[in-house]
Amino acid sequence: MMCKWTFLPIIFICLISCKTEKSKNVSLQEDVAFLANDSLAGRETGTPEELVAANYLQQRMETIGLQAKGNANTYFQTFTFKPKTDPHSEVQFVNGDSTITGTNVIGYIDNQANKTVIIGAHYDHLGMGGDGSLYADGEAIHNGADDNASGVGVMLKLAEKLKDSIKGSNYLFIAFSGEEMGLLGSNYFSKNPTIDFKKANYMINMDMVGRLREDKTLSISGTGTAPIWNQVLNATNPGFKLVLSESGVGPSDHTSFYLQDIPALHFFTGQHEDYHKPSDDFDKLNYEGMEMIGNYIMEVIAELDDDDKLAFRPTKNESENVPRFKVALGVMPDYLFDGKGMRIDGVTEGRPAAAAGLQKGDIVIQLGDSTVVDMMSYMRALSVFDEGNSTKVVVDRKGEQVEAEVTF
Repeated sequence: MMCKWTFLPIIFICLISCKTEKSKNVSLQEDVAFLANDSLAGRETGTPEELVAANYLQQRMETIGLQAKGNANTYFQTFTFKPKTDPHSEVQFVNGDSTITGTNVIGYIDNQANKTVIIGAHYDHLGMGGDGSLYADGEAIHNGADDNASGVGVMLKLAEKLKDSIKGSNYLFIAFSGEEMGLLGSNYFSKNPTIDFKKANYMINMDMVGRLREDKTLSISGTGTAPIWNQVLNATNPGFKLVLSESGVGPSDHTSFYLQDIPALHFFTGQHEDYHKPSDDFDKLNYEGMEMIGNYIMEVIAELDDDDKLAFRPTKNESENVPRFKVALGVMPDYLFDGKGMRIDGVTEGRPAAAAGLQKGDIVIQLGDSTVVDMMSYMRALSVFDEGNSTKVVVDRKGEQVEAEVTF
């Protein structure tokens, strides 16, 4: 598709003019580039730019041949809410005048099956920054290419591939709004489904799948939500280094379905230095890796196609055991690191770790009097300190132990 990606009006005109072309002519990179274009100003929930993204996704679903499965025979399911001021309070969904309206975009493949697979990814992001941003230099467009144009792009490719194949299930594709504000779009849909939830078999969520590393490490959460997940994921694995987590509860949209007793998996390639910053741009993604992940998910779906509905199994909520702490080291942990210690994947300037001389790639093995063997022990060690405290930190730096003093 001979489209330019410089100005939003040109992109949208090109999209409409290409409506009659087969959907395969829209590449994964073109989908991500549209969603992560500066003209969409970060796709913040409820903004006109998010609606432009929603219209794009509607057009893509129409072109692929998905049925509209939002409200009133449209692709849109809107929800209106008042933002929570207390982070521990419930979001209030309201029917009248409100502060913000989000828009889920929903398409459907009806194979007349008695079970439905739900495939989702959130398309909203942080707009110009604000709450959740890790950028310290004022307002700037947060394009959110990895978070989460990457997941939406893979979802659209799955829709194309599933349109005329693997017909043992129906397929519901949802681009969620409001994820960055607290899983709002998936929460709303899970309580106001536009399909018969009795047919819902399992949910697959993709959030930040655009930065697959050279060692092909892939995190999959929710493996405990159905007894068969580990067997299927390992049997169909084409060569990923899998990091599996049982919990069905986590900081992404699969949680909303788990809480409705639907088995759910979350695919994730790890955080990075551009996470929640303006530098999360489309040209930094690993598109070959994204294709591999999409193909892997297709194999999982095919493996389960002839099976009965999965048995749901509740899991331990790992987040309940996370220690609370009043200080931060100022690093981006490598959540996919499977060695001993806590590997630093990024250091924030002006924070305690940077002042102590810690570097990306350092592995924290001791903090204060505590030995650090994994992420949980690191957080426990961090939880004992108050602002103003100083302590010793020991890191493994390329095989050598380096000691420094850090002040919170």
